[in-house]
Amino acid sequence: MKAWKHFCTINHHKHLVMKGCFAVGLYKQGLLHDLSKYTPTEFLVGCKYYQGTMSPNNAEREAVGYSSAWLHHKGRNKHHLEYWIDYAADGSGMCGMKMPIQYVIEMFCDRVAASKTYRGAAYRDSDPYDYYAHSVDHYIIHPDTAAALESLLRILRDEGEERAFAAARKLLKTGY
Repeated sequence: MKAWKHFCTINHHKHLVMKGCFAVGLYKQGLLHDLSKYTPTEFLVGCKYYQGTMSPNNAEREAVGYSSAWLHHKGRNKHHLEYWIDYAADGSGMCGMKMPIQYVIEMFCDRVAASKTYRGAAYRDSDPYDYYAHSVDHYIIHPDTAAALESLLRILRDEGEERAFAAARKLLKTGY
């Protein structure tokens, strides 16, 4: 039963991301989004730790101290800021690399879809921003990437989805 519910949850999430990506013209990314979630490495963990109200990766992390599914996922999906962490060229340590804008926009779509999936009927347009703001202090993210993502999340929070997706389409055309 948990396997079926997890499958339905990731399909629902994927559908919402696809809808968002299509709305801004990212058709290939919409179709290919999160396919690694269907691999045994991620899917079986998702089934085991499924609760329906939050990512199973959080539950796995609580249970064993890390999430093997997340470590697999973030290394294969360019719309995650963690994919873009590398050593700085100047030798100063780890830093966030500037993400190509199409992945920033996919990340925005992903955050909106995750909030809608896990909040359900309680979803508000401020939820993706609130989730980001709650965790931003520990992110390793390039300043330009952070500014672009935060701008889209603020527009969503303050002006609604239609305006946020219009801003994403414009950003896709003009870049940073």
